[in-house]
Amino acid sequence: MSEYRRILVVRRDNIGDLVLTTPLIHSLRARFPAAWIGALTNGYNAPVLSGNADLNAVYAYDKAKHRPDQSRLRVVAGTARLLLELRRQRVDLAIVAAPGYQRQSLNLVRWIAACEVLGFAAPGGDRRITLPVEYGGGAALHAAQDVFRLLAPLGVQGEPGPCRMTVDAQALAAMHSRLEGARRPLVALHISARRARQQWPAQRFAEVIAALNRAGATVMLLWAPGAASDPRHPGDDAKAQTVRELAGADAALVPVPTRGLAELAAALSCAGLMVCADGGAMHVAAAVGTPVVAMFGDSPPHRWHPWGVTHRVVAAPGNDMAQLEAAPVIEAARALLPAA
Repeated sequence: MSEYRRILVVRRDNIGDLVLTTPLIHSLRARFPAAWIGALTNGYNAPVLSGNADLNAVYAYDKAKHRPDQSRLRVVAGTARLLLELRRQRVDLAIVAAPGYQRQSLNLVRWIAACEVLGFAAPGGDRRITLPVEYGGGAALHAAQDVFRLLAPLGVQGEPGPCRMTVDAQALAAMHSRLEGARRPLVALHISARRARQQWPAQRFAEVIAALNRAGATVMLLWAPGAASDPRHPGDDAKAQTVRELAGADAALVPVPTRGLAELAAALSCAGLMVCADGGAMHVAAAVGTPVVAMFGDSPPHRWHPWGVTHRVVAAPGNDMAQLEAAPVIEAARALLPAA
């Protein structure tokens, strides 16, 4: 089939991974301007695609670990209903848009009964993938470049464009109101990180705040709200309080706990610069066009650096953020600091 009328893009992992798939989705829309294009992801990530003009529909299923308030049977039943709905869409082409062979995603796609399935080939072959792409040296590429290679059988070549997210208008208006009167330039400083070797001490964040204040900037302190002991979504309320105390009562500081992805994207779109550790928030900043100073602990910068925006990477000694001093981060931030 040379043209496809109904296309489904499947990406079921983390926020940053889905953000880095938006260049593929945009080029897919350019290649098939008249097609119906949908996306299948999970409920945790789906807000990344809210308002995406390249998509006709977004379908999100719940992972059991994200819904501890529901029984596993109820979660599985909800996923089954969603897959049956997609089956009724009579999808011409399903694209498993993730690096390497994706057995679990293919198990979902099997129930959709797409006419053709495009994905990275299994080492021993998998007949469910009718348009296989050899994975080869994909792991040596940036993650955005890696998945973008899947479009080659559809006639799309070259480098992926920038990541894209639509900022919710209501969340943006609320953020503008919250930041009214704050001195510019405004720098977002995000203190939350999932993995231990990506977490930076509170004292270092306070040092960055002091340096940015001296340079004339106001710092918007961002973090995932809640308690660190929350097994579902560990939060950084206590760490944020420590950073604020270390920064001092006179610091030019606006605390903004981000309770959802829409609020995070709105905050980052108001900033002239983002300083953070590698993670989902870093990719959201890039997707709304905000320059980034990215600190890297145990993740490879060549694979995960901010895509499509001006950025500086600061790698931690020994791949451990606890060993990273504030000075190189401050230097990188000053180099990218926008004018007032």
